[in-house]
Amino acid sequence: MIDVSLLICTRDRRDSLAATLASIVRAAEQVRGTRLELIVVDNGSSDGTPAMVRYWATERGFTIRLLSEPRPGLSRARNMALAAARGRIIAMTDDDCVLHPDYFARLIRAFAAFSAPVVIGGRILLGDPADLPVTVKLEDHPMTADPNRFPGGFVMGANLAFTADVRSLVGRFDERFGAGAPFRAAEDTDFLFRAQAAGIPIRYDPGFVVDHYHGRRREDEAVALLAGYGFGDGALYAKHLWTDRRIGRLIREDVRNLRMRFVGPVPAIRHFHAFRLRHVLAGFAAYARAAITDRRPSAPRTSSA
Repeated sequence: MIDVSLLICTRDRRDSLAATLASIVRAAEQVRGTRLELIVVDNGSSDGTPAMVRYWATERGFTIRLLSEPRPGLSRARNMALAAARGRIIAMTDDDCVLHPDYFARLIRAFAAFSAPVVIGGRILLGDPADLPVTVKLEDHPMTADPNRFPGGFVMGANLAFTADVRSLVGRFDERFGAGAPFRAAEDTDFLFRAQAAGIPIRYDPGFVVDHYHGRRREDEAVALLAGYGFGDGALYAKHLWTDRRIGRLIREDVRNLRMRFVGPVPAIRHFHAFRLRHVLAGFAAYARAAITDRRPSAPRTSSA
């Protein structure tokens, strides 16, 4: 059996993906004898990404599988990779991340202590100091998520791993969520939320690390990103409103947070909690409208004379 399957979904990021692939080679050299599998899903690139990956893949010491999902959507691409993975540990990173040289060694060590299903997220550092401090995870100590709290941000899809049995217990990523989908974000949070509901622990281990070169340097880019996160969270609230008692508590917590003054990672957002709640409500409403439309019966066809 494969020890680790690493999944990467990519679209039109040939140059940054090349740096990711180079870091995988360096990390793999530290765990020779470990059975590794890299699955790259091209999500409709037009910049020559597939040809670059095929050329790079020659004469590597581990299995490399290049798949194609031409329909746009990160969750669609992740589901293709997830279905193809054969590892006892399934790990994910992004095509703008660089693995630290001991990534695989520390990842395997993190899972060695667990025989039952578990999700473990790793540390995410800012790759370029010129980028704004968003989409990073900086804590330097292990943590366990409270199953009664919202898992968003506790661990992130840019450095996320789980035992293979989690896949069958939690299921696929919801393809309505995530980049390129109607609800923009929160595909990883929705996956974690369902894992918690299934009784699967979520842990954070700072030992396996990636550097994130996300490239966002203007405040308007970060504002748009955080707005998308709130929108996706709101859609997630609506999705689980009637099936998970945690949702009501989370909404009340968002409202209570309005009393707090917290700037957040972008100074342009002066009242972060109000900003978040506004976009959460927009996402909630968008999901509700979509649900109503999906349930509405179609008009009967009329026959022409």
